[in-house]
Amino acid sequence: MQKHQLIIMRHAKSDWREEGTPDFDRPLTARGRKAAMQMGQWLKQQPFRIGQILCSPALRAEQTGQLVLEQLNLPQKSILWESRIYQASLPDLIALIQQHGEGIRTLLVIGHNPGLDQLLCHLSKEPPLLNKSGKLLTTAAVAVLDFGTAPISAKAHQAQLQYLVRPKEL
Repeated sequence: MQKHQLIIMRHAKSDWREEGTPDFDRPLTARGRKAAMQMGQWLKQQPFRIGQILCSPALRAEQTGQLVLEQLNLPQKSILWESRIYQASLPDLIALIQQHGEGIRTLLVIGHNPGLDQLLCHLSKEPPLLNKSGKLLTTAAVAVLDFGTAPISAKAHQAQLQYLVRPKEL
C-alpha cells in the first residue's frame, strides 16, 4: 500500500532591495531562483509523486512554485493558488490541510513563516531539529512528513518527519 506524505516548502529567498515594494509583491533573488530549482530537483529525485500543490499567490511563493513545478515536469493544473496561505496562522493551515488533503497521496504546500514552522512542529511526532543558526524552515527548505498508510491528517503529532532538507545543506 502506498504511503501518504505532506511536503511543506517555504518560499525561496526574496528581494528586499526595492524600498516601497509591498511585501506581497517581493520577487525572488537570483540565489532564491537557484535554490528553488535545486529543491525542485531534489523533490524530483525522491520516490513520491506529488498529486497536488497548494501555493501562496505572493510573488516570491508563486515564483518558487513555478520553478518547482518546472523541475518536476508537472502540468500547470497541478498547482492551486491559495490566497489563505499568505500570512496564514496555524489554524488557517490546518483548515487548508483538512480541505485539500483528503484523497491525495502526496500534497505539497508552498508558503511562508512563521505559519509553516508552526505547522511542521504541530504535525511532527518528534520536534524537528533547528539548523546551526537556530532556524527551522530556512528559505526554500523542504520538510517531508510521512503518514504511512494513514491518510494525510492535520491532527497533532501524527506524522513522522522523513526529511528536512535545506538548500545550504545539500
